[in-house]
Amino acid sequence: MVTKRKRFGRAAVILSCAILAQTFSPFLHNAKAAEQVDLGLNVNAAVLMDAETGQILYAENENEPYQPASMTKMMTEYLIMEEIEAGRMTWEDMIFTTEHAADAIGSGQQMAEGVSYPAKKVFELLSIYSGNDAAVAFADHIGGTEEQFAKLMNETAKKLGLSSGTYFINSTGLSRRDMGKYAPTTLEGETLLTALDAAKLAQAIVLEHPEVLEFTKIPSLKFNEADAKPMVNWNWMVEGNKENQNFKSYAYDGLDGLKTGHTSDAGYCFTGTAERNGMRLISVVMGAESEKARFNETRKLLDYGFNSFEKRTILSAKTELPDLKTVHIPNALNQEVPVVVGQGIELIVAKTEQATPQLTANVYPEDQLKAPLKAEDQVGTVTVVYGDRTMEVPLIVTEDVEKAGWFRMLMRGIGGFFSGLFGGIVGLFK
Repeated sequence: MVTKRKRFGRAAVILSCAILAQTFSPFLHNAKAAEQVDLGLNVNAAVLMDAETGQILYAENENEPYQPASMTKMMTEYLIMEEIEAGRMTWEDMIFTTEHAADAIGSGQQMAEGVSYPAKKVFELLSIYSGNDAAVAFADHIGGTEEQFAKLMNETAKKLGLSSGTYFINSTGLSRRDMGKYAPTTLEGETLLTALDAAKLAQAIVLEHPEVLEFTKIPSLKFNEADAKPMVNWNWMVEGNKENQNFKSYAYDGLDGLKTGHTSDAGYCFTGTAERNGMRLISVVMGAESEKARFNETRKLLDYGFNSFEKRTILSAKTELPDLKTVHIPNALNQEVPVVVGQGIELIVAKTEQATPQLTANVYPEDQLKAPLKAEDQVGTVTVVYGDRTMEVPLIVTEDVEKAGWFRMLMRGIGGFFSGLFGGIVGLFK
C-alpha cells in the first residue's frame, strides 16, 4: 500500500455554483482562508463535495493521484450512460461476452464466453457487483477493444475537466500485471485517479445520469433467475441494508451509491453519495486499510458534512430590488420597465454562519438598453455579497418591452428640446 501522507483536511468555503452556470455564472471574488479541521481519517486521500454546487467541504491530499481500483468503473458507467443518452445503445441491446471479458479476474465472473446478455442485466452486474467481466464486455462493445475504450475514457476525462494526474489504461481498474495478456500496448503505466477527480466524476454521474443511482442503491440481485445466490452489493452502506443483519451497522440514511474499489496496490477505496434534506454529498476515500475501514472513514466524512453544513437560499429568483424597481429604457413605449433578479443563489454554508446578503445593481449603459426586449432579457447584473463571498447574477426585465413608434419618439424629442430650452432661459434669470 502507498505510504500515507497525513495532514489536516480543509473545510473549504469555495463556491462553484454549477446549477447557476447553465445560463449565467456567479463568481467567487474573495474566499476566506480555509478552516483547519481534523477528522482523524486514516486514508491516503479524501474529499467531501456538495454534489449540486461542486463546493468542497473537506479535502485531504485531494490532488495526489493514486490507483483507484474499481472506482475506475465510474468512468465506464458514465460512458455507457452517454451511449444510451445519445441513442447509440439501448438497455435491450445484447452485449456479447468476448474471450477477454470472460477471462477477466476479480469481481464478477458471471458472464460466459460467447454468450450475449441484455445491456441492462450487464449494467446491473457492473454497478452492483462491480463485475470486471461486465466492464470489459461493455468496453469491447463500445470501443471495439478495451484499449480503444480506455483512450475514450482519457478523452472524456479531459472534457470533464479532470486533472492531468488522472489517467486510464482499462475499464476495470485492474493493475497492469493482473491484466496478463490483455494489458494495453499503446497505453503506459497504471490507471491513476485523484480523490478530487473521483468526486468530480461522481458529480457528473449524479447530475447528468442520476438513473445510475437506481442501480447502485440495490443491496443484492440475482444475475440469472436460476442462480442459487444473488450478487451482493460491495457497498455495505446503501440505505437498503438497514434490515440486513450482516450490514445494518454500516447502512447509512440516504446513501444510494456509488462505487467501491480494492486491489493490493490501491488499498480499499470508496466513492459514496448520500442525500438528506435536499442536500446531496459526495465522499471519496482512497487507500483505507480494510474493507470495514473504508466505510467507517466514509461515515466520518458524511457525518461531518450533514452535521456541520446546510443548504441555504441566499437569494430567491425574481426578487425585486428595494432600491431599483425599474430601469429607464429611452426608446421603449413605456420607458420605466420593471426589473428583478434573474436567478436565485443557494449555497452550502456552515450551520453556524450568520450573514445578510448585500445587493448592488449594475445597470447597463443607456446606449445598450434598447427596445424591443423579451421578458427575462438581461439589462444588467446584481452583485451579491454574502459574508466573504461575492457572486454575480443577472438583472432582467419582467415583461416584454415594446419599442415606441416614430411619432412618439418625435414628440419626445420635441418635448425634450423645449424642456431644455425652457430650463436654459430660466437659468438666465437665476
